Amino acid sequence: MQLLRLPSIYLGLPMLLACGITWLTYDLPVDYLDGLLLLAATASVIVLFDVNAGVRIPETVRFRTRNYAGTRDSFVALAFAGLILLFCLLDLTLFPIPLFDKPSSYASMEGGREHIRHISDICWVLPPIGLLCARSKALRNVLIAVGFLFPVLVIDRNRLFAAVFSFALVILLRRNEARPLPWKSVGFLALAGTSIFSILGILRSGPLDHITLPFSAMYKAAPVGIKWLLLYGSAGPYNFSAMLAKHYSNASFLINQVVPMHGSVATAGTDIPLDASNINVGTEFFPFLLALGPVGAVASIFLLYGLLLWSVRRLRSTVPLFSFLIFLRVSYVCVMSPFAPQAFTWTNAGFIGLCLFMQVFATWLPNRRLWEPIGNGQGDAPATAVQTMSSHSIQ
Repeated sequence: MQLLRLPSIYLGLPMLLACGITWLTYDLPVDYLDGLLLLAATASVIVLFDVNAGVRIPETVRFRTRNYAGTRDSFVALAFAGLILLFCLLDLTLFPIPLFDKPSSYASMEGGREHIRHISDICWVLPPIGLLCARSKALRNVLIAVGFLFPVLVIDRNRLFAAVFSFALVILLRRNEARPLPWKSVGFLALAGTSIFSILGILRSGPLDHITLPFSAMYKAAPVGIKWLLLYGSAGPYNFSAMLAKHYSNASFLINQVVPMHGSVATAGTDIPLDASNINVGTEFFPFLLALGPVGAVASIFLLYGLLLWSVRRLRSTVPLFSFLIFLRVSYVCVMSPFAPQAFTWTNAGFIGLCLFMQVFATWLPNRRLWEPIGNGQGDAPATAVQTMSSHSIQ
């Protein structure tokens, strides 16, 4: 499926889709249309540019023929996964489990939980590492199970979506093009993910009857589970458009987002003139709009597109493991950009920095027989283990 190789499929199309959902979900006031059109026009420009730019994700054969298991990179990645597992266990043992305690406790970060959550939040990377690096089927299953179950236990819909997205994308990019697309597996993941998302939304926030927004007749006629999906998919562009129409400005949220430990990034309970105070999500570009106006918001969209192109170029033809993990993260935050800020945060920069460090650290490990020889990315047999490692595992 050649569309998966087009970088803008992960940024421009989700933005256009979110704008379309917003258009259908609300009877928008006329002055709100400017914000929606700004997002849609910028996304269209990115897609048109991307089609002619020539930057593409490597062919699926490059992903499929790379065998990471047994390499130094996979050893470091599995050690990283072990650290994440430890922090997930600490999170569940030292603090109440929101799914079994009370749903509202998911937002409670007292007693040091915030610091533990900085690591346990990376649980979404466990399923891809399990698929790519684990020789043992038991270890692979544990990593996949924890990556999906931990977000459910702590009622973290974002981490659940990240795990489902990265897991499905790894399957699609490593598929055999001679065989049909694994629609059953991907469809099951999508159905299970959206169903659990709706259930967690009901647990976290209760019924939607008390929300007073200018909903359309289509939204009002939809089932509760579909309403949660429509609301989540449209709230970001709606709030972006509302703030643009109201000419509201406040730079503190952008500063708190990009400066570590500077202040809260929560919009709930603040003086932002939201139309519904409990529907407080915004797009990735919402803080830039508040701080720098529409020009700053558009600039941030193109900046995110540049980050996406950088992550694609790092894949090259050899698809290094940690470059692959960076791409999974960047492509996910691009897909989620119409809904909430995740790309321009210090935690996201920290994950990318960790991957770059681990990639360098792996080259310092001794080149022993532990690292099994792998092919050259084209399916050819290597001449020696040393040649293979120097040309592929050390990127």
